[in-house]
Amino acid sequence: FSSATFQGGALFDSLSVWQNVAFRLLQGHKKLSRIDARKVALEKLERVGFPSRAADLFPSEISGGMQKRVGLARAIATDPELLFFDEPTTGLDPIRASMINSLIRDVVKESGSTAVEITHDMDSVRAIADRAALLHEGKIVWTGSASAIDDEENESVRQFVSGASNGPMRFAI
Repeated sequence: FSSATFQGGALFDSLSVWQNVAFRLLQGHKKLSRIDARKVALEKLERVGFPSRAADLFPSEISGGMQKRVGLARAIATDPELLFFDEPTTGLDPIRASMINSLIRDVVKESGSTAVEITHDMDSVRAIADRAALLHEGKIVWTGSASAIDDEENESVRQFVSGASNGPMRFAI
């Protein structure tokens, strides 16, 4: 079993927050009753710091940071072994991004899940990852410890981490 969070949240705008979290629980092969699915959804929302009193709101009625929390609650609703994160902090201010990174790290640690994050946000890599890989033109050009990424001697990694326009990686504009 795996689950994912998406860059833009990818919440269903016609479903309430709790229904978004419970979507797979209501539709999946292990289909739960609405009452049981809501109970699980509220538990997962509480786990990610989303107030249960707001569970009946719609995605358009909550902030971007809260939408990220709902997306994370939805991803963990089925207790997956593998979680995918696609740019989990995009569009968030640095404080909220840090909060989401910490939350992801805590949830992954508590659940024992394996997490794969796709991001260009180096703060997110430093906060979440144990290991990191750098992709360029569809190929892995480096793998290593995320904690040592700032001290890495690989020229491609140094270019990417610093955001330098000159280096071994070339980009068309």
